[in-house]
Amino acid sequence: MEFGKVADELVKQVDFTLPPDGAQTVLTLKGKKNADPRFYIGCAKWGRKEWVGMIYPPKTKEANFLDEYAKHFNSIEMNAIFYSMPKQDQVMKWKEKAAGNAGNGFLFCPKFPQIISHLKRLKNAEEATDQYISGISEFGELLGPCFLQMGDNFGPNNMEVLENYLKSLPEDFKVFVELRHPEWFADPVIRKDLFKMLADLNKGAIITDASGRRDCLHMELTIPEIFIRFVGNGQGHGDSDFKRIDEWVIRIKSWLDRGLEKVYFFLHQHDERDTPVLANYTIREFNKHLGSAVPEIEFITKTGELF
Repeated sequence: MEFGKVADELVKQVDFTLPPDGAQTVLTLKGKKNADPRFYIGCAKWGRKEWVGMIYPPKTKEANFLDEYAKHFNSIEMNAIFYSMPKQDQVMKWKEKAAGNAGNGFLFCPKFPQIISHLKRLKNAEEATDQYISGISEFGELLGPCFLQMGDNFGPNNMEVLENYLKSLPEDFKVFVELRHPEWFADPVIRKDLFKMLADLNKGAIITDASGRRDCLHMELTIPEIFIRFVGNGQGHGDSDFKRIDEWVIRIKSWLDRGLEKVYFFLHQHDERDTPVLANYTIREFNKHLGSAVPEIEFITKTGELF
């Protein structure tokens, strides 16, 4: 993942402190601690050849990568369909592979295709949206929330377009929105209006934790669920990334104490080779401090467990 990347030598200069909770979070989380919160931790893609011999058995064919991925993770932030509309038969095959190999349930969190978000920019996208929803509906009980990522140049002047599009979706269709244009977060009035609109429509706001875009770390919860895209800096910055996870544990615990119901936490890195290591650290710390009880990743060799 290249979004928010800074030069390797500049990583140590980044202030990774999590900002205070946003105003909308205070309004959203005002209940009692949930007795049975759910946790979903995963990566963005299963098709990583670098993981063969690390968490995928040696000589695993690419056609079987999802089978192996589902043995280690309980969810996937599914970027695979961003470039092409999902076909029902393909979705059914993915579902069968995950269901047949996941030992503790599994959720797909499919991204909206670029034809909807980046090419049509949410305008005149009714047919494409119907096709998208029809395709991913084949995931059935394995369908998690979908995420709508808008391009960097989709700014606040498109607020009404975004609102109208979200209103056009089925009311029970779970969606999280990721916005990247800096003005969404820089202007206090726009920021307040945006997150209130999402809350009113019962849509989530993705929080992206990337080194070079700290503004996207808005800490605004519009529903009692979180969808966090965590971007690590790779093997040379393992200690830093682990400390960032530690801080997330503290913040998520405070949200759980105030009524947070579900946690979707997806790990990215600019070099994805060691992402399972960072993911396993996340699982371990969540289990230890948040009571998540997500099975740890089974590495083929012990050398894969630490940077």
